[in-house]
Amino acid sequence: MTTAPLLEVRGLHTYYGQSHVLHDVAFSLAAGETLALMGRNGMGKTTTLRSIFGLTPPRRGEIRVRGRVVTGMAPHRIARAGLALVPEGRGMFPTLTVREHLVMAARPGHDGRQDWTLDRVLDLFPRLAQRISHFGTQLSGGEQQMLTIGRALMTNPDLILLDEATEGLAPLIRREIWSVIRRIKEAGVATIVVDKDFRTLGEIADKSVILAKGRVVFSGRPAELAADPALLARHLGV
Repeated sequence: MTTAPLLEVRGLHTYYGQSHVLHDVAFSLAAGETLALMGRNGMGKTTTLRSIFGLTPPRRGEIRVRGRVVTGMAPHRIARAGLALVPEGRGMFPTLTVREHLVMAARPGHDGRQDWTLDRVLDLFPRLAQRISHFGTQLSGGEQQMLTIGRALMTNPDLILLDEATEGLAPLIRREIWSVIRRIKEAGVATIVVDKDFRTLGEIADKSVILAKGRVVFSGRPAELAADPALLARHLGV
């Protein structure tokens, strides 16, 4: 018996008003895999994540989670199917402490798993343990990113979508975030990571997808991409 991919994205066409942003975007992801979603600014990466999560539903195409069609479902129902989003803006609640951000999000996974507890998340992010009583808006940008990832893990997801995982962070903090993403992968959680650091993504990812003007211009293994410097220069400016 063939197991369905964890996530299948089939022929997505997404619009903002009359503006056609995604054109026939397609890829798939197996359980535990990491996919690097890349491209220059404004090429459709965030829109792809928003389409998957039901925040900007596609007009055409299909999204399946474990073979089940979730296209058009409300975002909270898609989250209950085992997906979690780490948005670019981080989404801190100004009146909630670090502990409250994490406890608020806590729930079993879609299959009842409770692998990610408060203690495990704080072990993954010692900085958050040190700031457990601080309000989310009192944290640095890097600490907020850690809290947003920790909050996503508290939902015990099968797949985390990380938009601009290390954007605007200091080099030391970026290294910490990449280390955390590696540990999440080792724990068996699938990830779609949007980031501009092609080289680090290439070390972590199982698959790479590049978008240009809302179209997939590359889909394959990171090693294939690394072997094509002309493609890298054309679409990533590397």
